[in-house]
This record gives sequence, structure tokens and C-alpha cells, in this order.
Amino acid sequence: MTTVPTIGVLALQGDVREHVRALEAAGARTLTVRRPEELERVDGLVLPGGESTTMWRLARSFELLDPLRKRIEAGMPAYGSCAGMIMLADRIRDGAAGQETCGGIDMTVRRNAFGRQVDSFEARVPLTGMGDTPYHAVFIRAPWVESVGAAVEILGRAESGPNAGRIVAVRQGRLMATSFHPELTGDFRVHHYFADLVRRTTEEE
Repeated sequence: MTTVPTIGVLALQGDVREHVRALEAAGARTLTVRRPEELERVDGLVLPGGESTTMWRLARSFELLDPLRKRIEAGMPAYGSCAGMIMLADRIRDGAAGQETCGGIDMTVRRNAFGRQVDSFEARVPLTGMGDTPYHAVFIRAPWVESVGAAVEILGRAESGPNAGRIVAVRQGRLMATSFHPELTGDFRVHHYFADLVRRTTEEE
């Protein structure tokens, strides 16, 4: 029998409903997470897009930042999109004064690297392990990955334009992140990939 994982969506700010819909389309049960006790009930977690400094401050206010770090360190699968990518980065450039992250992925991420809201764009991104057709990715005030450690697998790079070659999708073990917003496209391959990762982790434990 195939395990049906329960995947939480950090519901402090950002595209929460869109991620819930995408995860359910990928065959997962979902739970919105605002409190530490809700975090303990999930097999994996999505950290959505939004505004990374707001997300960090709200995680502090809701006493979630340290529990998030502990569960990630203990091996909970997590996926971050856009601001969520920043939250999973070990290092940030152009962050707000004192900005903290949950960490977990050995990467340096530059905040708002692709520009401000008016610089939002869409682009094709080939993604390793997610089919042969490039992903139609939506970038909104997006970060990019400036460097990664040896344990990080690069899943995707920007394919064209002035920022061609920039790293926009990564995975390190049970953690993954994208610069773009797959929850906004109707193409749920990224969510299927993450749901399968959580499912395999649950079956192994």
C-alpha cells in the first residue's frame, strides 16, 4: 500500500492556498502550520513564497523558528519556493539587518536578485528528474543561488535572457528549493517530486 504523506504548508504569509491545492493534486494530505504543535503532525513542510523578512519575523513571533530548525536538522523533508528558498539557505546576501533563516541547504542565496516586483517575469527552466519538457517558471522578486556546497544537487538553471545560467532549483538530501513559484502555474511536477520525496522518507522510517 502506498503511503499518503501529510505535508504542511507554513501559513504565516504567502501563497498558502495555492500550495495546498498543488499538494493535494499531487496526492498528499495537507495541514496549514502556524504553531509548533501543528509542525509536529506533518511528515514534510512547504515554505511558500512571500516576503522572507516578514516570514522570518512572524516565525519568531509565533515561536516557530527554533522548532523549524530542529525538525529540519532531524531530517524532516522541506521545500521552499522563492522566499521559502531564502528561509532554507544557510547564507543570505542582501538580507535585512539581522535576518535569520531556518537553514539546512548549504547554499548562498541573493535576496531579490532578479529585481523588484516590476521585474517579475516568466521563463522556461529544464528541471532534473521532472520530465523532458522545460518548466514554465514564474519569477516574482525572486532570489537566485550564488553558490552551493558539494552536497547540493543543482536541479535547474535559468535557460535564457541576461541571467542565463543562474541556479534556480536545488536539492540537498531531503531538502529542496526553487527561486520560482510552481504553485502559480497549474503544472504540479515540482509538488509531485516533493510529495514523492516525503512519501519515500515516510516509508523508510
